Amino acid sequence: MQIRISWPAGNITATLDASTPTTQALAKALPLASTARTWGEEVYFDTGVAVSRETDARQVVEPGTVAFWTDGDALALPYGPTPISRGDECRLASPCNILGSVDGDAGLLATVRSGDPVRVELIEE
Repeated sequence: MQIRISWPAGNITATLDASTPTTQALAKALPLASTARTWGEEVYFDTGVAVSRETDARQVVEPGTVAFWTDGDALALPYGPTPISRGDECRLASPCNILGSVDGDAGLLATVRSGDPVRVELIEE
């Protein structure tokens, strides 16, 4: 399953694992509009979707991972270190459900500013 995430300065696509309960819940809520927040080199935003933490949730992930922060009902898109990272790792605020990954250069997320409007939509195949 592919989604497009857009903001005033650009957009990215991401490929998600359609078999996870969180991805299925998110897909039902699309398209959605939200407001971006940044935390170090991570963009996150509220989705209005509430799900439980999955058994394979992780806190340290690769840059470009599409994660769901269950504590904040938010998509979390890390592209580099956060304020709690050790070294260059991407360390999320708490363990997050892993949905998939950004297609291409996750560094494009550096153009997202806190307060930017964000839109997430399903890419129809």
